[in-house]
Amino acid sequence: MGTIGSLAFVGMMIGALAADRLSDMLGRRRMILACSIIFSSLTVLCAFAPNPLVFGALRLLAGVGLGGLVSAANAMVAELVVPQRWRSTMATLMMSGVPIGGSIAAITDIWVVPAFGWEAMFLLALVALVVLVPMGFRYLPETLSFKHRSGPGARRGSGFGDLLRAPYAGASVLFALASLAILFAWYGRGTWLPSLMEQAGYDLGSALTFALALNLGAVAGSVITAWAGDRFGAAPTAAVAALVAGIGLAVIMTMPQVGVVYAMLILAGVGIHGTAALLIAAVANHYPERLRSTALGWALGMGRIGAVGAPQVGGLLLAEGFGVNSNFLVFALGAGLAWPRSCSP
Repeated sequence: MGTIGSLAFVGMMIGALAADRLSDMLGRRRMILACSIIFSSLTVLCAFAPNPLVFGALRLLAGVGLGGLVSAANAMVAELVVPQRWRSTMATLMMSGVPIGGSIAAITDIWVVPAFGWEAMFLLALVALVVLVPMGFRYLPETLSFKHRSGPGARRGSGFGDLLRAPYAGASVLFALASLAILFAWYGRGTWLPSLMEQAGYDLGSALTFALALNLGAVAGSVITAWAGDRFGAAPTAAVAALVAGIGLAVIMTMPQVGVVYAMLILAGVGIHGTAALLIAAVANHYPERLRSTALGWALGMGRIGAVGAPQVGGLLLAEGFGVNSNFLVFALGAGLAWPRSCSP
C-alpha cells in the first residue's frame, strides 16, 4: 500500500518540476487543459488495471498530470490576480478545492465502495473528463504575461539554477524544506489515517469519517488562513498554521475520546492545509514574474519528496511494530518542522 501510494506522488513531483518550462512554452491555459485530460483519463483506466504493477504505473502517470496541473494553476492565479495583497486569498481559496474534493471523496467512499467496489471510485474521474474539461476549453482564459512572453523577441522564463543564486538561494532552500515537511504531514496522514484509526480500535466507519473531519477542517482552514494571510502576511500565517497542525496531531497520540479526536483532526486539517496553501502564496509573492513559475515548480516539486516518503515511512513504522502512535508522532513532527522554515523567508 505504501509503495503504490507513493507512486502517484512521484508522478506529481515529476509533473511539478516539468510544468515550469512546458507552461512557458504552451501557456498556462493549454498546460492546465492537457494535464487535466492526462490525469482524468489515466485515473479512469486505474479501475481496469489487471494487476498491482499496471495499477501503480497508471497512478504514476496520472500523478504527472496532476502535478503539472497544480503547478500551472497556481502560476495562473498568481498572474491573473494583479493586486499582490489579494494573492494569498485567491491562492488559498483555489487550493480549498483539494480538501473539498477530499471531503466529497470520503463521503462517497463510505457509500460507493461497499456497494460497488473500489474500482467505482476511479470511474468517477469521468465527471472531470466529460464535464470539467469541456468547461475549461470554453471559459478558461490565458494570462497576459504569457501573451507578452510569446510575442516576437519575448524573454523566456529562467531555470532552477537562478533560484539557487543570490539573492534568492536562501529563500529557495527554505521554501523547499517547508514544502517538503508540510506535504510529508499532509499526504502521510491522508494515506494512512483510516487504517491507523481502525488499528487504534475505532470501527472502519468511524475511521472513514475521521478522514472526512480532517478534510472539513482543511476547508475551514482555507477561509481562515486566506483572511489571516492577507492581514498578517502569507509566511507568518503559514508558520502559525504549521504549529497548530503539529499540536493537533500530537494530541491524537494520547488516544482521547472520540469527540476530542474529531476536534484535533479538524485543527490538524486547518493547520496542515492552511500552511501548504499559504506557502504557495508566499512563493508567488516573493519572486519576480520571470522566476515565479520556476519557483512554484521548485517548491511544489521538492515538496513531493515529502509526499513520496510519507506513505513509505508510515508503512515501514507499522511493519516494524512501532505502533499507531509512531505514525502520528512522525507526521506531527513533519508539520512542526515546517513552522520555523515558514517564518524565515
